[in-house]
Amino acid sequence: MMLPKNPNIEPVSLGPLPDRPRVSVIVPSYNQGRFIRATLDSILGQDYRPLCVHVVDGASTDQTVDVLRSYGDIPELQWRSESDSGVVEAVNKGFSQVDGDVIAIQSSDDMYLPGALSTMVAALQARPDHGLIYADMETVDAEGQFLFRSEIRPFSLRSFLNKQTWIPQPTAFFRREMLKACGGWDNRYFSADTQLWLRMAFRTKVAKIDACIAQRRRHETQRNHQIKVIADAYRRMVRESPELQQADRTLRRAATAGTHIHAIRYNASGSKLIESYHLWRALAADRSLWASYRSSPLLVPGWLPLRILISRLKNGGQKSEKRGQKY
Repeated sequence: MMLPKNPNIEPVSLGPLPDRPRVSVIVPSYNQGRFIRATLDSILGQDYRPLCVHVVDGASTDQTVDVLRSYGDIPELQWRSESDSGVVEAVNKGFSQVDGDVIAIQSSDDMYLPGALSTMVAALQARPDHGLIYADMETVDAEGQFLFRSEIRPFSLRSFLNKQTWIPQPTAFFRREMLKACGGWDNRYFSADTQLWLRMAFRTKVAKIDACIAQRRRHETQRNHQIKVIADAYRRMVRESPELQQADRTLRRAATAGTHIHAIRYNASGSKLIESYHLWRALAADRSLWASYRSSPLLVPGWLPLRILISRLKNGGQKSEKRGQKY
């Protein structure tokens, strides 16, 4: 899947969807045999057809291939298992295979909730000028137990850039025309999915759907534990984006603010002073963020660690008092 060398920032022309558009779901996989059956069952068990699932496995050494073989010759499931360089190459292999009118990517440890595909296809049919849509999701633990639900804010390009909304890969669905216009995942960036959404967002209308359609699994072996790599790659992605280089000043400043908000969320040092620094830089770049952060304790550098220390001293004093009363 080649990336556009000199991408034109022009609206992508979207043709009419069929009455029953074909959905292609790409599932990149590597050593997720513990989870992949739940992923595939959540897709194949959907009430929507026509559907094709493309599993691209990177020569897993666990039970993944045995799980895939156990499905037999289901025509809706196509899979391959061969060495690759990682998830970006796997997704791009999937992109080269898909023939659906609507495309989605689902990680091999995440799941769709019942009715997800029919909900998102209907949403695209109701929005013929939208090339990308997404929805809310739940987060579960390694055993599938509910942790919390993410209720994501509505989309605007500015709020996407300044990190006040985000597009979760497990809930994103896009038109095939967007793939042709924008290319695939770029292996220069850790968050290759976000980088593709960025390219799409400059070329089509995007909408957030008010529905919860997927579950993201949280467990100890995930890539997003690489905190410093994630933060550094995101800054570089924004700096090198040809779309942002051509954008107006408001959007460029929003994107700059977003790199600082991202640095707070992925702060490898753990220092609250560094987080305060990034928050002030974000607020200086995009004043619209004041509405979201005016009550943040990070606005006063050093206040949050001081408040934690005071709380500990207070609790320690109460414990000492109780011990004195006991004797």
